[in-house]
Amino acid sequence: MLRVNIAMAKTKTKKIETPKTTAQQLSSLIKSARDIMRKDKGLNGDLDRLPLLTWIMFLKFLDDREKLEETRAGIGGKKYKSAVDAPYRWRDWAANKDGITGDELIAFVNQDEATRPDGKRGPGLLAYLRGLQSTNGDRRRDVIATVFDGVINRMISGYLMRDVVNLVDGIHFDSSEEIHTLARLYESMLREMRDAAGDSGEFYTPRPVIQFMVTVIDPQLGEVVLDPACGTGGFLAETFAHLEKQCKTVQDRNVLQERSIRGGEAKPLPYMLSQMNLLLHGLDAPAIGYGNSLAVKITELGEKDRVDVILTNPPFGGEEEAGIRGNFPADKQTSETAILFLQLIMRKLRRGSPGGRAAVVVPNGLLSAPGVAARVRAELLSDFCISAIVRLPHNVFAPYTDIKTNIVFFDRSGPTRSILYCEPAIPDGYNLSKTKPLRFEWLAPFLDTIHEREESDHSWLVDIGTLDDSRNLDIKNPKIKLDEIDSTDRSLKILASTFRDLETEAAALRDEFRKVTQRLRSAPLQRLGDLTVECDDRIGDNYSRKTRLIGVSSANGLCKPKADIGKNTGRYKIIDVGYLAYNPMRINIGSVGVALTDDDKGVTSPDYVVFRCTDSVLPEYVFHYLRSEIGKHEINKKTKGSVRFRLYYNQLADIPIPVPKKIEIQREFALVCRRLEAVRNSAQQLVSRAERTLDALRREAFLEALATG
Repeated sequence: MLRVNIAMAKTKTKKIETPKTTAQQLSSLIKSARDIMRKDKGLNGDLDRLPLLTWIMFLKFLDDREKLEETRAGIGGKKYKSAVDAPYRWRDWAANKDGITGDELIAFVNQDEATRPDGKRGPGLLAYLRGLQSTNGDRRRDVIATVFDGVINRMISGYLMRDVVNLVDGIHFDSSEEIHTLARLYESMLREMRDAAGDSGEFYTPRPVIQFMVTVIDPQLGEVVLDPACGTGGFLAETFAHLEKQCKTVQDRNVLQERSIRGGEAKPLPYMLSQMNLLLHGLDAPAIGYGNSLAVKITELGEKDRVDVILTNPPFGGEEEAGIRGNFPADKQTSETAILFLQLIMRKLRRGSPGGRAAVVVPNGLLSAPGVAARVRAELLSDFCISAIVRLPHNVFAPYTDIKTNIVFFDRSGPTRSILYCEPAIPDGYNLSKTKPLRFEWLAPFLDTIHEREESDHSWLVDIGTLDDSRNLDIKNPKIKLDEIDSTDRSLKILASTFRDLETEAAALRDEFRKVTQRLRSAPLQRLGDLTVECDDRIGDNYSRKTRLIGVSSANGLCKPKADIGKNTGRYKIIDVGYLAYNPMRINIGSVGVALTDDDKGVTSPDYVVFRCTDSVLPEYVFHYLRSEIGKHEINKKTKGSVRFRLYYNQLADIPIPVPKKIEIQREFALVCRRLEAVRNSAQQLVSRAERTLDALRREAFLEALATG
């Protein structure tokens, strides 16, 4: 090392630089790390592998950043206090490629007390990191402790872990270019995490939607921006980049770093991912609260709790417990997460002039649902100004859900007098899917439209005075009328494009189906009765004309019933999210359905069987089993009746079902089935379009012949 320094002093023209890592090399490096992790028996799927890779990268990133700060402090003649002490820094235990490995490495990482790399006994790595506490207003240690609070190392081979650590050590976080490159690559990893977690009810926001919302709201430096359900930090990272462009001085940068970005996240994995995401984008100590943002009594929120801007896509379709519901006014309590978050957002916006402003993604049902949703809408219209509602394409979250969603823009300058509705036009033949997401350019034309409040073929103004008493905001575009049948040339192009899309998706599904099927083969059989509980709750006196009546069919699962509700309405059984229901006389042909979202909730016939699953099995997984040929075979073995088959819960309970021990495998299988259902629906639409194209072809051909004959 001394020789190098002397040589550098004598030859100032030569500059020794750390080699930069290209995007392709980074991608290859991370792929190699994931391939190594696939060999470890303790990890199962990307829901295990990607978090592990994230916290390992986090520690390397942290150490590289601290080295930079140490160098800067040294140049200024100051001392630098590291957030992580030796021998827990990356440079102490990880940077030496021939360092601790095998059982010794696993023990150092996992155990509360272990032999450290310096040979002394002390806390293990994760135990040490969880126990960090900040002093003198420096929040770095608190951030690290919170990040690692929920981290569990599931890797069991210390030799494989050493291989992963050695690969990650090749990433250099002391280069701004590499950090930028890794940030882009990390976003692709987050998309994979969304794919892995999307089928468990978490639907993360597509990047174009985030960019559009941030651009419309246009946060300004000095304002406090909040995402109370930040997930992996997409809105906050985009906001940070937006504000960073406004920084001109050191003081501006301090404002950005210290008091501009706020967030909240209740789940440990997204929380850790959001920290890494924001750190990679340049936020030194992300102020992300760990916990449910709804766990506050909103009537007690004061001015100090309010912010200037809120950008968020809160979870919907969830169900909050009684303790959370009790934090809201008595007439606005509900289990629906989206409605509770909207109330929180309304309370958190700063008062005064100018007041706070928000952009929120909401499910379509919130715009029209009765009861609590209607009362919240009435308050929103009277106390706030809804400037615009952007109606997003119904497949924007494909393939995880086809729930229709909207972006609602509002501020404190209420009341609302008129609302500008916007509806993006998707090119004909383009079906939104995992491989064909929404594009920003389809939203971009509305940036000026919203600002100028201009009407067009895809935007329309609605006067609040025209709304009915329910304050229904689910208003369709009045300018769209039935079009003429497409010309055959245009229709054939659309058909060809859609067929190609379906072929690509089918090929991807085939590969994923093979992987998940391999995992199902070794699943042990269990009695369905050990995994489920019969539900016999009746609607009783709570029935009203607005209560949704649900039927079950072999074609569609839960559906609109053929018959109206009977006279004894109180006897009808309640169906809640996660419940399954079936017709006991037709289940042998697949007449069973599952309630996956709040849109599926309601009541069903008192003659139907309703049950729910325990935490060890997914309702959607059970649904697909009962609809399968194997499931129907087992059902037929248990059914009774000489004229019509009947299967009640006590017979259902004896049916065997293969259940993988890891619930992630069930999720992967359910996601493959959901994506295949989307392919089936698209294929059915293709058949309809092909028939219309055939009619148009005949019409054009014969009209042409008659015109020239």
